[in-house]
Amino acid sequence: MIGEGDEKLLVGPQSVDDAGVVELEHNTGAPTDTLLVQTVDYFPPVVDDARAYGRIAAANALSDVYAMGGRAYSALNLAGFPRDFSDEWIAEILAGGFAAMEEAGCIIAGGHTTQSEECLFGFSVTGMVERQRLVTNAGAKVGDALYLTKPIGMGTMSTASKRGGVDAEAMQPAIEQMATLNRAAAEAMATVDAHACTDVTGFGLAGHSRNVGKASGVTMKIDLVNVPLFPGAHALAAEGFCSGGATRGREALGDEVSVADGLDEALVSMAYDAETSGGLLIAVGEAEAAKLEGALSERGVLAARIGSVIEAAGPAVQLA
Repeated sequence: MIGEGDEKLLVGPQSVDDAGVVELEHNTGAPTDTLLVQTVDYFPPVVDDARAYGRIAAANALSDVYAMGGRAYSALNLAGFPRDFSDEWIAEILAGGFAAMEEAGCIIAGGHTTQSEECLFGFSVTGMVERQRLVTNAGAKVGDALYLTKPIGMGTMSTASKRGGVDAEAMQPAIEQMATLNRAAAEAMATVDAHACTDVTGFGLAGHSRNVGKASGVTMKIDLVNVPLFPGAHALAAEGFCSGGATRGREALGDEVSVADGLDEALVSMAYDAETSGGLLIAVGEAEAAKLEGALSERGVLAARIGSVIEAAGPAVQLA
């Protein structure tokens, strides 16, 4: 396995966490209290607006660092463009991505561009986190409250946009949500003793909850009625606009996720559907739940309580 047996690798791929975490050393070889957080993410366009696409790609990559409780420090951009791709579009994509990185206080240290059959763009991000502030997906505890900081539905909205189900005006609020950094949410999380965290992206709410449940040895009980939905997304999901990720996720997760009888099928599909630059899913002890809610609200971030952590009960996730 990658990194297996190296004591400096504190978080690796084995737990399917959001980023790798590596221990740094003083010149003496002794470990420091500052840890290195490393992640990489890139994908094809999810929206038609080139600048917005670049910004969304940056926000999505940065989110992995925020989910670990870290702060972004530097980044390298990764890009693949078709031979006949417009120079103007390339400039707009880069401008959007670089603007998001600047907002994050993250240094652009370089990058690499190659020719590809389809447009691909993203970043490799390096972050820092103090040892005592590190949050992984493996620390959720029985009795924890679960909070989500953005509505779900981005997979549905993006799919509907590609298929002509929504126009550009209706899509704009979704673009703004995907382009919003999780920096403020991470800063709010740092005010409490969060036990676990992940960002809700490609695996969807069900998939990322499964990763936390499995890594922590618990079951994540998600009350779907309390999960915030992006305006209009539920109606589109009911019309069949969920992305292919919803079907693939449901098949891949199998009996690791249980679905209660009688749930709205469109809502269940949205729980499995892939998200782009979604919110943070935070597990926090009941004693600090109100403090987290207040810290999120003070920063203008959604604080949706969507479930709880219960003792392992077979599946890693219960959709109830």
